This record gives sequence, structure tokens and C-alpha cells, in this order.
Amino acid sequence: MINPSIASVRWALHAALSSVLLLTGCAHFAAPLPEDKPPQVLRQLPLQFSAQDKSQWQTMRLPGKLLTAYRVAPQGPRDALLAEAASSASMLRQALHIHPEQLGALQFDWRVDQLIPGADMRQRDAEDSPVRLIMVFEGDRQRFSAKNNMLSELTLSLTGEPLPYATLMYVWCNDCPAESVIVNPRTDRIRKLAVESGADRVGQWLNYRRDIRADFKKAFGEEPGALLGLAIMTDTDNTRSTTRAWYGTIRLD
Repeated sequence: MINPSIASVRWALHAALSSVLLLTGCAHFAAPLPEDKPPQVLRQLPLQFSAQDKSQWQTMRLPGKLLTAYRVAPQGPRDALLAEAASSASMLRQALHIHPEQLGALQFDWRVDQLIPGADMRQRDAEDSPVRLIMVFEGDRQRFSAKNNMLSELTLSLTGEPLPYATLMYVWCNDCPAESVIVNPRTDRIRKLAVESGADRVGQWLNYRRDIRADFKKAFGEEPGALLGLAIMTDTDNTRSTTRAWYGTIRLD
């Protein structure tokens, strides 16, 4: 018979792993390679992605989740990427390997047509967002807690890659304070920065310029490691609701 305490730990780890796989796509970003063998995804800055050019992105399907529909559609005088979620969660992603000393500014724009009723980024069963920009970083895994070490080992055994050292998300909250940092309820290796909150600017194109190093340090209290990947995601799987949003251009300087 399995010890109840061991069973409860396994259940908690599997729940956490599901959340991590959902929110970071940890098995789908390039793992770091030795310095003498630079990874093929190394990119030179400045680097610009057009969200509306779907050929630049890889679709990531999440286990057990419906696909969010991403399609190019006219938005005013230009084309943009329309994301329509209906009880769904999936992402478009880019694998990168940008050394920490190269990290500078991140520019991106998006438009949200409506907020998600009942969504709360602070609650594990309601943490949907109409827009997310996700960044995955490497770092010193010796700083992992015992729980995160166990979670990373489980992730490695199931996916062939360990848990990302750190994941920073830019999100839009319903009511949390703007510029607040939200620690994921399942693992502190995922932290969200609310660059927008409330409905005051719904229906408008919004442009952001963020200092990656400053935001990472604010969220995690340390300097960032190499940037291994970025993704965009619109999700309503927790609230079982619908929403639509638009993504424009993403630029790393």
C-alpha cells in the first residue's frame, strides 16, 4: 500500500507539473547547450517578430486542452493576429538563446476586446488571461527548493527536459494592482507581472516598452539568465468562458 503522505506529494507534483506544462511549454523550448556548441536558435538583436506572420511561430498544443484559435485578420489599417479562446488554452512560441548581457528592452502591442468574467490570476482554478507574453530563462538550479527540484526531475522524466529555471509572464488582470507581481500558486518559478489591470483600456491598441532585466529582477529578486524562448497565449480553460484579443509586433532590442 502506498503511504498516504507519499501519494499526496505525488498528486501535488503532478498537479504542479500540469500547470507548468500548460503555462510554460517547458518541454518545447530549447534546452541550453554548452558554450562551445552554441544552439541553432541563437539570435542576434535587435530581433522582431510579427504576430500576424504565423510562419514565424510554432503552435503548442497543451495536453487535455482545447486549442485557442489564432488567425490573421484585418484590424483597422493593418493585419494582426486574432486569438479567440472558448474554454481553451494553447500558445504560439519561439525558441531562442539570447545571452543575459544582451538583454535589453522588449516592445510589444496588443488589444483586448473584453475581460474574462471570474478570472483571477492569483487563484489556481481561475488564472486565465485574455493576453499573455511569456518569457523563459535559464539560471542556477542549485537555488531550487526541494519541491522545485522534485518537480524538475518529474518534468525531465516525462518530457526529456527539466523545469525551466524561471518563467516571467506579462499579463492583463481583471482587478489586481497594475505593475504587481503574482507568484504562481503551484510553483514560484512562474511569476506574472500585471502590465495592465481593469477594463479602462479595453478595446484600444496598447503599446509597451519593458526593461527585461529590471522586470525580471523585480519579479525574482535576481539578475536574469539567458532567454531561452518566448510565447503568446490567450486562455479561458479555467473559467470555461470565451474571449478574444489581438497581438501585433514583438521586438527585442
